[in-house]
Formats: sequence, structure tokens, C-alpha cells
Amino acid sequence: MANTETSKSSAFMKALTPSPELAAIIGAQPLPRTEATKRLWDYIKQRNLQNPANKRNILCDAALRAVMGKDEVTMFEMTGLVSKHLA
Repeated sequence: MANTETSKSSAFMKALTPSPELAAIIGAQPLPRTEATKRLWDYIKQRNLQNPANKRNILCDAALRAVMGKDEVTMFEMTGLVSKHLA
């Protein structure tokens, strides 16, 4: 059982390379999914892109729109859409 846990943990922490669209927001160096998400949230908060009427929704600027593919996404949609930009 410990081996399964270790492999899940190491897969979770594996450095992934962002797509050019995502790299424009979080940088181009490979990083774990957790760090990519953290940097994305830093970007969202710095630019005040949370919907004031519903903080669970993110209002996409041009750079985020290139990653998300639409003008507004929920926090839950965001993680799935970002996954497609990490390899």
C-alpha cells in the first residue's frame, strides 16, 4: 500500500511543462500541478478577476481566455481546463 501512495504522491508532484498559452501567465519552466494552480490563483487575485457577484467564478482576461476558451469559468471548470495545458 505504501508503494501506491508513494507513486500517487510522486505523480502529483511531477513537474509538468505548461503550454505556450499557460506559460504566458505562470512562466514556461516545468512545475508541479499544485504550483501551476497556485500561480494561476496569484494571477487571478492580482488582477481582481473573480466575479464580484459570485467569487467562485473567474472572469477571464485575454491571457486567461487563451487557456480557458471562454469569458467566464467556475473554479471547478478551471482545474480541468488547465490540465489540458500541462504535459
